[in-house]
Amino acid sequence: MRSEESSGALGALGALGLRRTQTGPDMEGQNCNNICSWTQRPATDSKKKKKKKEIPERVTLKKEIGLLSACTIIIGNIIGSGIFISPKGVLEHSGSVGLALVVWALGGCVAALGSMCYAELGVTIPKSGGDYSYVTEIFGGLTGFLLLWSAVLIMYPTTLAVIALTFSSYVLQPVFQNCAPPYMATRLLSATCLLFLTWVNCSSVRMATRIQDVFTVGKLMALCLIIVVGLVQIFNGNYEALTTKVAFSMDRTPSVGQIALAFLQASFAFSGWNFLNYVTEEVVDPRRNLPRAIYISIPLVTFVYTLTNIAYFSSMTPEELLSSNAVAVTFGEKLLGAFAIIMPISVALSTFGGINGYLFTSSRLCFSGAREGHLPSLLAMIHYKKCTPIPALLVCCAATIVILCIGETHNLINYVSFINYLSYGVTIAGLLWYRWKKPNLYRPIKVNLLVPVSYLMFWALLLGFSLYSEPVVCGVGLVIMLTGVPVYFLGVHWKEKPKCIYNFIERATSVGQKLCFVVFPQIDPIEIASPSEWTDRSSGRKSFSGRS
Repeated sequence: MRSEESSGALGALGALGLRRTQTGPDMEGQNCNNICSWTQRPATDSKKKKKKKEIPERVTLKKEIGLLSACTIIIGNIIGSGIFISPKGVLEHSGSVGLALVVWALGGCVAALGSMCYAELGVTIPKSGGDYSYVTEIFGGLTGFLLLWSAVLIMYPTTLAVIALTFSSYVLQPVFQNCAPPYMATRLLSATCLLFLTWVNCSSVRMATRIQDVFTVGKLMALCLIIVVGLVQIFNGNYEALTTKVAFSMDRTPSVGQIALAFLQASFAFSGWNFLNYVTEEVVDPRRNLPRAIYISIPLVTFVYTLTNIAYFSSMTPEELLSSNAVAVTFGEKLLGAFAIIMPISVALSTFGGINGYLFTSSRLCFSGAREGHLPSLLAMIHYKKCTPIPALLVCCAATIVILCIGETHNLINYVSFINYLSYGVTIAGLLWYRWKKPNLYRPIKVNLLVPVSYLMFWALLLGFSLYSEPVVCGVGLVIMLTGVPVYFLGVHWKEKPKCIYNFIERATSVGQKLCFVVFPQIDPIEIASPSEWTDRSSGRKSFSGRS
């Protein structure tokens, strides 16, 4: 397979008119994988040839995500606009301030349980693609394709569209102070933001991660400002709503279903904790940095979320919070005076970083799907110099702009939420199945069985109440996912397609390669793990790539 990809890359470069060079005049006849370089290398003299030769630079995804960038990817994708705008959903369903704070804290604990399971999967199956790659490896192609289909078709484009619209609304708010921004203005600004960040991600992985670092720090600073102002209020004696007597007083006792919905709201606010797993192959030393980033980021976000809600309640009554459509903005208007403009700016910056993070990770999902043969092969190619998955990024951007043009994003996001939550449970159930299926497989991290079991019990409870309370939304979400079944059998499973279809695909791929200057990535020999790490000790069979 890899030799085919390498030859495909060389052929593509030839078609593009790009010249590959050799490391020396006497190297003809050797394996092209050892002599090809995509950049001009100076000729070496005979003495230097006797020395140990360095491995040539290769066209491959670059490992440029260190521990700091890994943390900012997780934190930046979790902290979007939600904590600034609508924590009222948790309060509305829980019925009291005290119970709402408990729900926020426990929501973080549930996310921590899930992230621990993903840490084990991420280092056991070190592929980019997250849920999709794990489910495909464990349950097979059809199940993985259904997750990929729903994610590429609606989940990520819809989420990106909603975040982009939130960004444009808050940027335009100072211009249209007394009315809502015009429909076309918000769409055009959203599309402009998407196109700019797509260009950034196409240009450089390093530039994209630096933007993520800067904007994640910015949104944390905005939340720290809210927390500090809230603590000042508490030290000044304004904490009546947080006293035990008032915090747990409620006009009505919430039902089990209402509490479950409150947890569901909190769980959605924590969504994004698994996004680092989508870019595993670009993480420096993933076995060490992936779990470290998860264990640092999730507790930090939980701590910040809980303190932010405490700050809100220190200065706003429950009635004020429930009546506000943008809690952070109301908080700023009440306490920051002339500096209240900081809050809408903070929301805009937060959503800008969120768009960048979603583009970065969702494009890697398309890349992984194409590499498995579930999407067109063009999406599995990267730029021959910049080493970025340009076709996958362009597809993600185009799909999001289509959703922006449709306009009904708020209805779609309800279906997305159900599909997203369903994929978490299927993936973690896969962890238990993989433990039983391959008990002797080498696992650098192995969590206690109580962790996935506890998560799945909580997941099943919330999913059950979701199906009971919103059967239409959940039903539509399932229908969207199941539309991928005929697509899978026609596009992936059916191998004997008419020759004209293959000719069309080949021509389209060739045109795409020439337009984007992309080729198949190559394996870097340095990055290949030793065989002993990827064998099932009971049988000696490779367990990473082979499916039984």
